[in-house]
Amino acid sequence: MKFERRYYVYVLASRSLNLYTGITDNICRRILEHKSGAIQGFTKRYNINGLVYYEVFKYVNNAIAREKQIKAWTRAKRIALIKGQNPAWQDLAEGWGERSELQIPRCARDDNKSFDIEVISISPLSANDRTKSRTKDS
Repeated sequence: MKFERRYYVYVLASRSLNLYTGITDNICRRILEHKSGAIQGFTKRYNINGLVYYEVFKYVNNAIAREKQIKAWTRAKRIALIKGQNPAWQDLAEGWGERSELQIPRCARDDNKSFDIEVISISPLSANDRTKSRTKDS
């Protein structure tokens, strides 16, 4: 089975609605880098770390072209793009990389002990997000 690479064009926003458009082949890693402040520059300086929009591409050239297209748009047009898919400006990466606890249901245990399992969320797309995301150039 051959692994297919995917490329992402994404838009981040700060609480004061400063916008940043970028491209990556690993959206989960890249967004976590932005959120942790590991990337020096504009996004760190203005605390731009909320993922408000992204698109998925099969070919890197198409993703690069789309990133350039979005960057060339006016601010109003970029805001309209975001509002069209994410009218509440919700952080689409909320909870990525955070620890969560899963408990084994009582009926599945063979004793009365509680077992906590730590899980680190690494998947950028939940089942709900998969239905919303748009894949380009399939």
